[in-house]
Amino acid sequence: MTSDDQRHMYELEYPAPAVEDGASSGPTLIVAMQGYADAGHAVEGAAGHLKDALDSRTLATFNNDELIDYRSRRPMVTLSQHEISNVDDIDLDIRVLRDSKGESFLLLSGPEPDLRWEAFSKSVADLADRFNVDKTICLYAAPMGAPHTRPLVVSAHGNDRDLVGKMFTFDGMVSIPGSAAVMIERELHSRGRRVAGYTAHVPHYVASSPYPHAVYQLLQSVSDTSNLQFPLRSIERDMERVAQQLAEQTNNSDEITQVVAQLEQHYDSEMASYREKNPQKMMPGEAQVPSGEEIGEAFENFLAAIDDRDRGKTLGPGNTWEDDQIDLPEDPDDDE
Repeated sequence: MTSDDQRHMYELEYPAPAVEDGASSGPTLIVAMQGYADAGHAVEGAAGHLKDALDSRTLATFNNDELIDYRSRRPMVTLSQHEISNVDDIDLDIRVLRDSKGESFLLLSGPEPDLRWEAFSKSVADLADRFNVDKTICLYAAPMGAPHTRPLVVSAHGNDRDLVGKMFTFDGMVSIPGSAAVMIERELHSRGRRVAGYTAHVPHYVASSPYPHAVYQLLQSVSDTSNLQFPLRSIERDMERVAQQLAEQTNNSDEITQVVAQLEQHYDSEMASYREKNPQKMMPGEAQVPSGEEIGEAFENFLAAIDDRDRGKTLGPGNTWEDDQIDLPEDPDDDE
């Protein structure tokens, strides 16, 4: 892509916010564009939650006139006192965010482009090269024949074992409709960059409504593989509210109860078969177990803390020491 094409495709913020934060590797890029593959508004919800809950600054803004078909995605216009007072912005951009422990990462969010997917994916890959992105995780959500009464499945695909790891994966070959995010995955893969996609399996009967369970599990999956930490308690409260609503609707309808029961039987059968074929995989609803390296590092920190305290006790009169906080592997069910 020529420099002229780049200037037409996106504009970098000036002065650009700092991306590197002293970490040994480059930042993680999360791709969360709402569009075709966004059942339960999970992808849009994940991006919105990260931008609302964490500090963020715009890094690059994409040109809507190059990418958006306004006739298919008409912005809302507000009229006040016979005049146009506001036109909703369509923001497709990359932002720098800091997670709960201050680590920087990048977020590409906004509407999926209608046009020029090839040029768009090359531009995103160019920016990944420019800012030394270590790994990219694309978020998706698809309607599935799964019950809301069972743990939500997040399936993974990608070219890097660490990003797919023990997550649920499909065996064999699967054909799916394309998307701009998939094009980004292909371009990054062709450049030898680590990339993966995570898909939340949303119960088909709630796919048209916001489903916070899918938002939570997508962000938790990213956290598990990237070591980023996100505040998720507000999503947990939304999950409790939606679960109560679904329980009430199910209990008040024999027909819905029967359908859910059939889905439960199919889910349980499929999960049992998958467990038998993949005993090493982490099943939906199971916690991420700390790795041997994490346990070893925590033990070393524990011993170092004891040594520091012992030395502090021998400093003599007038000197004090304080208890050091020991960083143990974090329980994945806990939030910052």
